Amino acid sequence: MSMAVIASEDNRFPYHHGFDVVEIQRAVEEKMDGGRTRGASTISQQTAKNVFLWPASNWIRKGFEAYFTFMIETFWSKQRIMEVYLNSIEMGRGLYGVQATAKYNFETTAAELTTGQCALIAATLPNPLIFDSAHPSPYMLRRKTRIMHIMKLLPKFPPQEKGISTTTSTKHHHRHHHSE
Repeated sequence: MSMAVIASEDNRFPYHHGFDVVEIQRAVEEKMDGGRTRGASTISQQTAKNVFLWPASNWIRKGFEAYFTFMIETFWSKQRIMEVYLNSIEMGRGLYGVQATAKYNFETTAAELTTGQCALIAATLPNPLIFDSAHPSPYMLRRKTRIMHIMKLLPKFPPQEKGISTTTSTKHHHRHHHSE
């Protein structure tokens, strides 16, 4: 699931420090050229917003978002940021977190989601209130295919040389959690 959201939302997540200057610059250039306004929020910024802030967007909230993004990038590992993101992000109407989405939309657990299901969930993230991973439109299926292609091109997250992967530790955590 981590790879799917990196492919969909923030290709440079493992390398930036919370703010993707390249994407911000592209968004500004597109707007100046008369294009649509689009977001350039990183996974870190979205995590800061989802966990610490209110939903309405204004300049005050944007300031707090920048502050909390800096703080979590300073004090949390990238793996921790991703874990909190995947447990707090809205992934459908009333669905928050990958575990709830896996259970409700696919009748499985987060640890047992297929690559295609992960890509489909990630494909909803631009607007999870409109896009539904349980009932994908042809547009969603095209996004899923594109995300799966990008997933193959990106370096694995977390990097494999760090030892045990978060997917493995998440599986152990879920088993332990269910046994309580």
